[in-house]
Amino acid sequence: MGPRLRKVVIALNSSLSPARNQGYNSDMLTSTFVFLQGIGPATERRWWKQGLLNWQGFIKQPTIGGLSSYRKSLYDRELALVQSEFDADDLRALASRLPKREHWRFYDSCRSDILYLDIETTGLSYHDPAGAVTVVGLHRNGHTISLVHGETLTTDRLQAELDHCRLLVTYFGTGFDVPYLRAKFPLLRFVVPHFDLCLAARRLGMHGGLKQLEQKFGIDREPALHGLNGMDAVRLWSEWQRGSHNALDILLAYNAADTESLVPIAALVYKEMMLRFGPASVGAPSVPTSLQAPLLR
Repeated sequence: MGPRLRKVVIALNSSLSPARNQGYNSDMLTSTFVFLQGIGPATERRWWKQGLLNWQGFIKQPTIGGLSSYRKSLYDRELALVQSEFDADDLRALASRLPKREHWRFYDSCRSDILYLDIETTGLSYHDPAGAVTVVGLHRNGHTISLVHGETLTTDRLQAELDHCRLLVTYFGTGFDVPYLRAKFPLLRFVVPHFDLCLAARRLGMHGGLKQLEQKFGIDREPALHGLNGMDAVRLWSEWQRGSHNALDILLAYNAADTESLVPIAALVYKEMMLRFGPASVGAPSVPTSLQAPLLR
């Protein structure tokens, strides 16, 4: 990760950390109720307005307006189970019950165990037998590795990386990266929650590719990588196969830049999602002050 990008990440982490220091409940996941049967966003927001800001607060409340005693008891038992799984760092059951578009809520709970992933391909569809994944960039806890087709890119290596994370973060990975990897590595298992930044950004009214979001948020790339795009990645792979070692170096640097830029974008998108769709959206008093000013210009 380049020094400029590292400064951005440190600043973003610092802006989130005061929430715990000031005694706030900043964990969006424990404020989530939409996985309960019959509970949608409108009811969840109404409960937040009533001060029911986390699972324990709900359980401790003897009665909830609009809920029968039977339904309250049912939800209490389910929330107690989810809380025990959460305390044991087992989030997979909750991930299977929570709609995928809501997996952004896992971000704060999993921040120390996030795997950021971005792939490059030959430019052909994953339905085409000639299509192939050329590079997989993986970033975790400040370190980036590149797995290269024909060298280090194998099912076992990819699975080992996925098995050591609690949240996968991509940009349009649900529509491209994950389906492509599944097609070319059919034994690969994706069982952790998946925060797709592209889908979350669209909910916030932001459209375009990864480079457009970088520009919006003021994230700079190294000058040597300016102007490169996905088609250049296809070209560089072809040039390397024809003998240009420099082409592979540029391709790996380009993919690493894609992968590493997911880190600050994830933090920025998460904070804006919290403002728009979390307790802050209804003026809940427990929302940290660092989340109360809009981030987007």
